[in-house]
Amino acid sequence: MSTHARPLADHLAAASDDELTTLLTARGVRPDVGWQDLFDAAEALLEPASVGRVLPTLTADEAAALVDAAQGATAGASRERLTALALVRPDGTPHAPVAEAVAGRLRPAPLDETPAPAATESAAAHAAERAFTTVGVLADILLLAREQPFTLLMGGAVSAGQKRQLAETGLDVEIVDPLVAVAVRAGLAAPVDRLLRTTPAAEGWLRSPAAERWALLTTAFRDALPRGVRSASGGWLPPAQWPLAHPWDPAWPEQATQLLESARLLGLVAEDGSEPPWSQTLRRGEAADASALSELLPAEVDRIFLQNDLTAIAPGPLQPALDVRLRTMARRESASQASSYRFTAESVAHAFAAGEDESSILEFLGEISLTGIPQPLGYLVAQTGQRHGLVRVSVDDETGRTRVESADPHLLEAMAVDQSLRPLGLSVHVGSLTTKVGQDTVYWALTDARYPASLVDRDGVVAVKTRHPAAVPESAPAPDYGPLIARLRERQGPDADAAWLDRELEAAVRAKAVLQVTVGMPDGSTRELLLEATGLGGGRLRGRDRAADVERTLPVSSIRAATVVPT
Repeated sequence: MSTHARPLADHLAAASDDELTTLLTARGVRPDVGWQDLFDAAEALLEPASVGRVLPTLTADEAAALVDAAQGATAGASRERLTALALVRPDGTPHAPVAEAVAGRLRPAPLDETPAPAATESAAAHAAERAFTTVGVLADILLLAREQPFTLLMGGAVSAGQKRQLAETGLDVEIVDPLVAVAVRAGLAAPVDRLLRTTPAAEGWLRSPAAERWALLTTAFRDALPRGVRSASGGWLPPAQWPLAHPWDPAWPEQATQLLESARLLGLVAEDGSEPPWSQTLRRGEAADASALSELLPAEVDRIFLQNDLTAIAPGPLQPALDVRLRTMARRESASQASSYRFTAESVAHAFAAGEDESSILEFLGEISLTGIPQPLGYLVAQTGQRHGLVRVSVDDETGRTRVESADPHLLEAMAVDQSLRPLGLSVHVGSLTTKVGQDTVYWALTDARYPASLVDRDGVVAVKTRHPAAVPESAPAPDYGPLIARLRERQGPDADAAWLDRELEAAVRAKAVLQVTVGMPDGSTRELLLEATGLGGGRLRGRDRAADVERTLPVSSIRAATVVPT
C-alpha cells in the first residue's frame, strides 16, 4: 500500500461535499465504485492508470504548471485547479505518483492569446458566403432528417448508405458529418437509438432568417468549446492556438482539426486564418452580433414565379418560413441565388397529409406568387384534394382490429391484391379490409404505396399524424455521488493516524511483508523491532522477530509507527 495516499486522504477528509463532488466528477469516478473509506479513495486516485486518465484533460497552462511543480517550482495560477483534481497538495507540491507520471514530459509552451488579424474585405466576403451556404445546407439536412431520420454509425457519423442518398439530392457529403455535429451541439438534432432526429427547437430555427440561424449556431458552438480553447472572458483563444490547447491528449489534434473546420464552415474564421468582424463579439464572450454579416448576405425574397410547367422559381433566397412551407407541397430541384421547385401529385399529396387542404394551399401560393396560379397547378391541387382521404384507416371499436375503408371499391380491390401490402395481412370484411396490424403501421404502409390514405380517430375525425415526431434531447443526468460520499464519511473515524496504521498493518500481513515497527514501552521509551508480519486480529499484531528469531504478539495500541522494509 502506497504511503503517498495518506496526505491526499487527509485532504479529502477536510474537503466539503461539494469539493468532493467536483473532484469525483472531474476524475470520472463511477458513483457505484467500491471504495470503503477515504484511504481507498486516495489510493485509487493516485494509481498510475487513474493519473494517466486525467493528464490528457489538462489545458496547456495546467500541464505547464504541473511540470513546474514537479521540478520544484510553484504551480502558479493553475494550482487551485490542480489541487481540485487531486494532482497536487494544497501547498502546490505534486503527489509522488503524479510527479513520476509527469517526469520526462516537456513543458508545454504558453499559448499566444493575441487575436488573429482582422480579415480583409475580400476574405470577409468569402467567409460570409461560406456561412450563408452552411446555414442553408444545414437547413436542408434537418428538413431531410425530419422526414426520414438518418442512420448513424456507432461513433455518431452518418452511415455511408445514408450519405449516398444525400449525395443524390445534391448535398456535399464531405461536410455532412461536421454539420450534423454543429446541429447536435445547437440542440437542433439529437441521436436517438442510432438515428439522427430533429428536435422541437429545429422547427423554430428552420423558419428563422439566415442571420438569426447563424447567431444560434455560432453561440452554441462557442459555448460547447472545450476548456482548453476558451478564454477567461467566456470567448475563445485565437484559433491558430487551438491545436496546442491540450498537449497531453493524443486525440486532441484530430478534435482540434474538426473544431477548426466547424469554425471555418460557420464563417468564424476566414480561409487565411484572419478574423471576420462578426466573430469579434463571440470571441470576446459577448452575444453574437450578425449585423456586419447581414450586410454581406443576399437579400431574402418573399415572392416566387409560378409557371405552367408546374415549377416555381424564387428570384433569390426565399424567406425561410416560406421556403419550409413551400417544400411541404413542392420538391426543390435546385438551390442557388435563384431556387426552383417542382409540384407533383406526390408532393401535393404530402401537403394534404401534413394538414393542408385545397383552399389553404391555393391561398398560400396566391399570396406569394407574382404570376398568379397557373391553371395546370390549380387543376393538380384540386385533383389531389379530391383523391385525398378516399382511403380511411380507423380502428373497429368492437374487434380492436384496424379497418381500411374506401368509397371507391376499385381501390379496395387493388389494396387486397397489392403484393407490397402482403405483410399487413389484409382480409376482406363487409365492404372493407381489416387487419390485426396497428393503425399507424397500416396508414404509413398505404401512404408509402401511394394510396390516398388518411387516419380517422374514434370520433370519425381525420387526424394529422407525424411519422417521425421531434425528439426531445435528454442530457445525461449528473452522477449522484451523495451515497458514495456519505459512505466515505461514515468510515472517517476521529483518529486518522490509528486508521492509517491499521491499513498499513493489514496490507503488510496480506503481503507477508517485513515491518520496521516502533513500539511504545510502559516507561515512555520506544523500541525498534524488525518483524515478519504473519497475522492481525483482536487488536494485536503477530509476527516473527528477525533479530531474536521468536514469535511476538504486539498490542496495536502500543505501535507508534510501522514502515515496510524493502526486501
